[in-house]
Amino acid sequence: MDAEPDSEESNEEIFARGKLFEATMNGMREGLLVVDRDMRVVASNIAARGVFNLSREKLDAQRLTELTRNPAIYSAFLDALKGIERSDVKVEIHGPVRLVFDLRVVPLAGPNGKGSRAAQGALGVFIDVTRTEHLEQVRQEFLSNVSHELRTPLTAILAFIETLEAGAIDDKEASHRFLSIIRRNATRMHELIDDILELSAIEAGNVQVKVESVELKPIVNDVIASLANKAAAQKVTVVNAVPYEAMVHADARRLEQMLTNLVENAIKFNRTGGSVTIKFDGADRTGLGSSPRVSKGSEIRAHETQEDEALVRDKMIVEDTGEGIPAQHLERLFERFYRVDRARSRELGGIGLGLAIVKHLARAHGGEVTVTSELGKGSTFTIELPLR
Repeated sequence: MDAEPDSEESNEEIFARGKLFEATMNGMREGLLVVDRDMRVVASNIAARGVFNLSREKLDAQRLTELTRNPAIYSAFLDALKGIERSDVKVEIHGPVRLVFDLRVVPLAGPNGKGSRAAQGALGVFIDVTRTEHLEQVRQEFLSNVSHELRTPLTAILAFIETLEAGAIDDKEASHRFLSIIRRNATRMHELIDDILELSAIEAGNVQVKVESVELKPIVNDVIASLANKAAAQKVTVVNAVPYEAMVHADARRLEQMLTNLVENAIKFNRTGGSVTIKFDGADRTGLGSSPRVSKGSEIRAHETQEDEALVRDKMIVEDTGEGIPAQHLERLFERFYRVDRARSRELGGIGLGLAIVKHLARAHGGEVTVTSELGKGSTFTIELPLR
């Protein structure tokens, strides 16, 4: 006769279930915190320790007030112990970095199972929304900046159209001047929209760079030629100091776009009679050789050569003799729509997206763009591109 199966779980099953529960908790991205009715922590996971910026392994047996003084957290757990479920509680943690969480706390019923009135504890789930909030802030700032940048030229266009309609169109000299202003503002709006679309495509990863070995000096000559009228209007001399033999690994069209943005800025914000110089600082290729041919005896050396070439960079330098940029602005200079002097930038036709485009295109090449500046002496922008 077969023996009846055990109705009670074996120790191995209980142990396995406990390990599974622990692994599940620690595998969660959300921070999980359970407190008893005395506000002592009875269970937590790894993510919860990150919420409170703690390195210790266990939070158990500590009072909630020992973990945090945040009133939003404490009141949410206190309400749960009273049987009130709280959700969408915004919690900000200020540590080495600012973190933002959505907190939901629910009551845990006691053994009698009579629901929230018999709550013997509370379970809180911390959902990290720091990145989401940051992106929302960026979106709002972007919309605000775009609206402002479009409103200014659009207001000017409408005002001059109304003036023309009111009779100024019969004044030939005035009408030509007004139409010139309308064209200038319409061009500015067109450039803004083009730059927004370009930057959005680059940030979304929809712009591919076709890197090849290209001669730098002819590209710089093309950039200078395209900006000759602007340089003449500002009485700024632009000098191509790049050696004839200079070669870089880049997408030629995108490199020209980056240099055009930098040189155009250097002309705009220069002094009357100033100068802009484009230089090249080539990486030391000694010992790197050309593209390695891989054979059985050279596989390791080929791999090392590729790593070396990724670390060594060519530098394209744009120096100007402008007034320089205050140090407090340098860190944010490559942010979109960021301008040191908004009034002057708008007067000169600056949109505030050119440097952001340069930054993203340089990074698309695996490189970077940097700036140094000294008040009264000018600024130096450097595009660094890897050999490969």
